[in-house]
Amino acid sequence: MRVNEKAPAKLNLSLDTPMRYFDGSPRWDMVMTSADLADYVTVETHRRPTTIKVYTDSGFLPNDQRNLAYQAAHILKSRFHCREGVTIHIRKNIPVAAGLGGGSSDAAAVLRALNRIWRLGLSLDELAKIALTIDSDVPYCVYSRLAHVTGHGEKIELLPAQPHYWAVIAKQQISVSTPQILRQINYEQLEHLDNERLIVSLKAQNWQEAVKYMGNVLEPVTMSFYPEIKQLKDKMVSLGADVAQMSGTGPTVFAVCHTESRAKRIQNSISGFCRDVHVVTLL
Repeated sequence: MRVNEKAPAKLNLSLDTPMRYFDGSPRWDMVMTSADLADYVTVETHRRPTTIKVYTDSGFLPNDQRNLAYQAAHILKSRFHCREGVTIHIRKNIPVAAGLGGGSSDAAAVLRALNRIWRLGLSLDELAKIALTIDSDVPYCVYSRLAHVTGHGEKIELLPAQPHYWAVIAKQQISVSTPQILRQINYEQLEHLDNERLIVSLKAQNWQEAVKYMGNVLEPVTMSFYPEIKQLKDKMVSLGADVAQMSGTGPTVFAVCHTESRAKRIQNSISGFCRDVHVVTLL
């Protein structure tokens, strides 16, 4: 049996971390949404061979157990004693190592697909609990819709859908190491966000109020290594973005606009020095 799944990119409308857990991992407090920039994942099962195979059209991704999509298939196969083999084809559109959760979204797509193929009957909530064993972003990506995400990434409060806004997503030719950035966090110096007021504004669908409370507390950390990220953000703001900020630990910067024409203007203005630029709608 074969199933196709869309794997949207995720964006952090807000990203905060109030503290570290005893194991050293961050406790997250984030508002996340997804964008209409997506990978496309095809999952097929077969009786022979009974192995897991991953194929992508990107030369930058591993196709073995290091791949999160592979891990997703392995976890469901092992947990539910499914003997069939799995072949996964991933068509990449989300930039790799960009802070957009491409690998996590691919893994979530595999979980949803195999849940259907093997008729496991798992709810999205149950899939999200399994997803946490793969990566902290995978539980959110199981839903891929506006949500408040806390804890290790496992506590997810879905929020009302917003009117469609436009986003300009731009990734410079920079590679950011997430573990390195997380190790550099000085919690005494972080300027924390007011996510409660952001969520109230989003629930009221008051976008102009919501943008006042968006942000990413990791920007100063990543920008201290890569000042060109701040330059790109400042450029987007100067061109009229409602808000511009880094997603995840970077290096991607996104600008949100209430009109497509403004988004196109920003895209045209920055495409000369940033080749990987996309204009998309927020889901």
